[in-house]
Amino acid sequence: MPANNAQRLAKVRLARSQGIGPVTFLKLIEIHSDATTAIDALLDGPHARKVASLDHARAELAAAAKIGATTLCLGDPEYPKRLAAIADAPPLLHCLGDLSLLDARIVAVVGARNASGAGLKLTRSITTGLGKIGICISSGLARGIDAAAHGAALETGTIACLAGGPDIVYPPENKHLYENIAANGLLVSEMPIGTKPQARHFPRRNRIISGLSDGVLVIEAATRSGSLITARLAGEQGRDIFAVPGSPLDPRSAGANRLIKDGAILARNAEDIISELASPKLQKKKVTTARANPKENTVPQAVAPTITPGDLMTILSPSPIHIDEIVLLN
Repeated sequence: MPANNAQRLAKVRLARSQGIGPVTFLKLIEIHSDATTAIDALLDGPHARKVASLDHARAELAAAAKIGATTLCLGDPEYPKRLAAIADAPPLLHCLGDLSLLDARIVAVVGARNASGAGLKLTRSITTGLGKIGICISSGLARGIDAAAHGAALETGTIACLAGGPDIVYPPENKHLYENIAANGLLVSEMPIGTKPQARHFPRRNRIISGLSDGVLVIEAATRSGSLITARLAGEQGRDIFAVPGSPLDPRSAGANRLIKDGAILARNAEDIISELASPKLQKKKVTTARANPKENTVPQAVAPTITPGDLMTILSPSPIHIDEIVLLN
């Protein structure tokens, strides 16, 4: 943590001031050398009333500490280096769980919320394979592919990037998974405590998923999917983009197939990803993607998505899956 508490509070105030986003935050720090001087300059200007108060900053840090979260400010030694390098790095990051995971090799796994049974099976297989060699899995705690990836990586390391505050479980049915990750993995959010997720928060969350990672794997994504936003951001951040090919008959695979056509690395299994991450990159092919609208060391329980009878039509796809695999999803 920074030794200078005044600077810490100034960073929180600057980050929460009206009209100041991540890019403006960085520019102000560069112009004024530090957050305290930037705040003083803003208070002397015409927009002083838009500056967050000192009490507001103290309250946010206290609220984070109350739930056991650690607040990292951009510039802190503990702030994840990969994330700090992106152009719009979050000024603040509330972290609940094992901070050491931020220093691991990380692969993001994202995909369809209405994933097929074959997609969920493949997600768990690839995630487990990556975890066996010490690669941490990041994702967004959403239904479907995200939940399957987190659940399979609980024993080997997983980071959930949240669209709302670090204390808000969304979607509600992932409460048990959220609790397992808080106890055995890491939850991260740039939003204040108590913030309910809104639609505009999810693209911001996606840049954190990709920004923390060495590469992003897309498994089942429609042509207008939030997963493609994550892939586009990954490309802009210089990350490797992997995609699992799917049936041309399944619209859930259209986005991933398009990524491969546009230059993403085809991934059939964990080995395809591992070999690519280990190989020297002489020249990367640019992928063009369209814009789309630490607690007690308890033994983690693998969390599988809960499937109701009404979900069976969603699980089925042109890719065959054995009836025993469908039973195991319950």
